Amino acid sequence: MKLIITNHARDKMHIEGIEKEQIKMCIERGAKFKQTDGFLAVYTYIQVAYKIISKDVYLIKTVMVKK
Repeated sequence: MKLIITNHARDKMHIEGIEKEQIKMCIERGAKFKQTDGFLAVYTYIQVAYKIISKDVYLIKTVMVKK
């Protein structure tokens, strides 16, 4: 799985303390919800907004920690 991470998502990863492996796990195992331009994956306390670019390539738009 290849992740293309936007600058915004990278900043949020740093602020929230989220690693790439956690993002991958969220996309693979989490519940998925269709959004206007992509999907929202929710797994444990992590949420990832992403768009599928091609097979196994994902554009990570933002990451969040559920509080």
